[in-house]
Amino acid sequence: MNKLSKLTTEMRNEQSMNIDNMSTTDILTTINNEDMTVATSVQQVIPEIRKTVDIVCEALKQGGRLFYVGAGTSGRIGILDAVECPPTYSTSPDIVQALMAGGINAMEKAVEGAEDDEGAGAKDLEKRNLTKQDVVVGIAASGQTPYVIGALQYANSIGASTVSLSSNEDSAISRYADTNIEVITGPEVLTGSTRMKAATAHKLVLNMITTASMIKTGKVFENLMVDLKVSNNKLMERAKNIVSTITGVPYQEAERVLENTNFQVKPAIVMIKTGVNYTEATVFIEKADGFVRKAIELALQGGN
Repeated sequence: MNKLSKLTTEMRNEQSMNIDNMSTTDILTTINNEDMTVATSVQQVIPEIRKTVDIVCEALKQGGRLFYVGAGTSGRIGILDAVECPPTYSTSPDIVQALMAGGINAMEKAVEGAEDDEGAGAKDLEKRNLTKQDVVVGIAASGQTPYVIGALQYANSIGASTVSLSSNEDSAISRYADTNIEVITGPEVLTGSTRMKAATAHKLVLNMITTASMIKTGKVFENLMVDLKVSNNKLMERAKNIVSTITGVPYQEAERVLENTNFQVKPAIVMIKTGVNYTEATVFIEKADGFVRKAIELALQGGN
């Protein structure tokens, strides 16, 4: 492994050498200026993110799952992305999962030494019954977290697809992954504080992976979340607005049709757009592999 001091994420940032003597405005401006470089850093690795999305999409179509594995901030970011998928896309909680060194309790309180346990990474994945149909994304800003390395090694041993996400070139975890995403965000405003730029970049990348994967597996129509799970009043109102917006029917009509579909947006759209009933709409959606646009075309063609 590389010595910590040689990592880009551990180097000192020339722009913030005097930050302890700055005014509040200058501190914030310095942080903001550095944050503005993050999106550009992510842009440089779009080819690797695209490859990851293709791998994830194929896995999901074959009944596989997506696992994020990380420690500290990296683990927390994985959890944030995973828990948003069920309400946003009506996926089962099993489809996108996140594992964190030290377990779920480490989400709000650091578990000392957990990230250094290489064997725990493997054991935690084994407990989730990982299969070769699954995809494991190991996340580590430093690129050398033992817990993540152990998880990737185990995933490789059973034939699962592996992806590394780090913020250093030629990182250690890249050696244990089929696909490597190395987002070089450079030295942090506070030396080594990778919860800042590195973590922001990783959050952007995970957003891209799940969002693009869900779009490509039929969870979105135009730019609307047509597979959202209506679990509260806000989402109920969003469902009504989505149906009304796409179909052009009044709000009240959208509400009436949604009540007949148990507030499933996809069949409501197909029903209004084509005049078919709920049962027929669900059949067309299934034939279209979940894609609303295709389901509408099939319904209008009489299923041919």
